[in-house]
Amino acid sequence: MLRFDVPPVWSNVTRLEAFISFLVSVAALLFTPWLMLIPAIQGFVRGFFGHHKCPMHHAGIKLLTSCNRAGKQENAGAKMFANKILFIASTVAVVAYALGSNIWMIPVSALIVFTTLEWAFSFCAACWAYVLWYSKFPPQMD
Repeated sequence: MLRFDVPPVWSNVTRLEAFISFLVSVAALLFTPWLMLIPAIQGFVRGFFGHHKCPMHHAGIKLLTSCNRAGKQENAGAKMFANKILFIASTVAVVAYALGSNIWMIPVSALIVFTTLEWAFSFCAACWAYVLWYSKFPPQMD
């Protein structure tokens, strides 16, 4: 479902965010899983409140528009869904680590794969699933 109640997002800014999530996920695997609190917070803000409420998103816009590399504007609905998944996966990783389980590496590894697909190949798997879901199950308008 397209979201018109939140501002659209710049395509390359969301790719930059995916790259940063990739770097944080790799650092979490190499150093400490507590780093996954960063994408959990960012995913929560961008996923539930919108990209326009995220300070890192504003910094990305400023950086990429200053060098004329922001890309094209896209509807924010699918990207918000992707950020909700980022929030869930990051939170699962942090909670699993806090409980002493090595299973925290599974969501972190999945995030590394999917964020790489986004920043390197412009393929957002969560966005694809979002569009597929709403094409099969459109919302009922009363």
